[in-house]
Amino acid sequence: MSFDIAKYPTLALANTVQELRSLPKEKLPALCDELRQYLLDSVSRSSGHFASGLGVVELTVALHYVYNTPFDHLVWDVGHQAYPHKILTGRRDRIGTIRQKNGVHPFPGAAKVNMTY
Repeated sequence: MSFDIAKYPTLALANTVQELRSLPKEKLPALCDELRQYLLDSVSRSSGHFASGLGVVELTVALHYVYNTPFDHLVWDVGHQAYPHKILTGRRDRIGTIRQKNGVHPFPGAAKVNMTY
């Protein structure tokens, strides 16, 4: 699936979190709408699970807009919640390859998390 700039004009302006943070706040609702539609369009073709990702679109945009990612780390509850994050962090054009050989991995990369209770 090729990225259609005409269909997703706001999402086209946010290929990285740095670009996302440069958008005016008034553009964020349109970005969320386009991100949700792009997630539906691309992941539905590759048989990935997208319900969890649809539920965190606004949260993902807000976290990246406010926090200094990747310096500030994000932890996702389940891997499917990370799909919008992957789209906004430079993997937009490959998100349709989830669950395909040599495609984007459906789960977040393993990171060492040191938790002390």
